[in-house]
Amino acid sequence: MKVFESNCTFNYSWEDVSLANWRKYCAWNTKSTHVIAVDTLSRSVDPETGILITERLITCKQAAPRWLKAIFGTEESYVREISYVDPVAKTVTMKSMNLTLNNLLNVQETVQYVPDPECPAKRTLFKQDAKITAYGAFTRLRNAIEDFSVDRFHQNAIKGREGFEAVLQMSQKAFKELREGTIQEATMQTA
Repeated sequence: MKVFESNCTFNYSWEDVSLANWRKYCAWNTKSTHVIAVDTLSRSVDPETGILITERLITCKQAAPRWLKAIFGTEESYVREISYVDPVAKTVTMKSMNLTLNNLLNVQETVQYVPDPECPAKRTLFKQDAKITAYGAFTRLRNAIEDFSVDRFHQNAIKGREGFEAVLQMSQKAFKELREGTIQEATMQTA
């Protein structure tokens, strides 16, 4: 098993980041063109804690080697994601795992967004880790697959942060326009 870890800071409040998170795979994110569909399987609020729990199925088009596509006959892969949004503790935690070919390569990813304790109103900390386990008879091959997967995860994490930054910028613009439109509309009604 190999582990990938990544941390960064987004210069947006936790509230803005947690709202934009639901748009992470939208057209604004030109870095996530591999995502074909995001289907919500279930959504509920824990009545005791107020935590929003959402289960989603993410369908992706993978850039796999041609020989691998020929063996398995598909370019699509599926990921199950369960997210927990805690409005009291101000945390968003997402846990995901690959469903496709998980008997050969298992990836367990955890992502968390929390307010930056140094500037909670304006910055959000992003923490990501992935446990990557390849299965098979040959240790060298398993190690090579895990090393390749960690490197690929690193490359994709950079793209993911860039894409999410674009989503955050567009969300801020949309929120601003909505607020201005609402203010203008309220002003016109009172005049």
